[in-house]
Amino acid sequence: VQLQESGPGLVKSSETLSLTCTVSGDSVTAKYSGWSWIRQPPGKGLEWIGYISYSGRTYYIPSLKSRTTLSRYTSKNQFTRQVNSVIPEVTAVYFCTTLRSMVLTFWGPGTQVTVSA
Repeated sequence: VQLQESGPGLVKSSETLSLTCTVSGDSVTAKYSGWSWIRQPPGKGLEWIGYISYSGRTYYIPSLKSRTTLSRYTSKNQFTRQVNSVIPEVTAVYFCTTLRSMVLTFWGPGTQVTVSA
C-alpha cells in the first residue's frame, strides 16, 4: 500500500487549503477501512486530525471541526482535506495514513504546508 500527499506548499492566510492523498495498493472503499490525516507543526509532535471511513463517514477532532472538511473521490481512489480561512498555525507537515482497527498502518511521506501572513 502506498499513499502520496499533494498540496500547494504555500498558502496565504484566510485562503482555502486543499490537500489530496492518492492511494495505491488498496481502495478507499475497502470494507472497514479508514483514511486519516495527521499533522506535525514545526517543533511539535504529531497531531491526529480526523478520518473518513470506507462508507464516507467522517470524524474530526473537535478543535478543527468547524473549518475542516474531509472528502473522498472513489473514482480516483483519493481522499482530501479542505481547510477554510487558514491561519499561520496551520503551518505543518501533513501526512495521510490508512486506519485499520484503530491502527495507523501505512503512511505517506508527508507534504509541507506553510501559511504566510
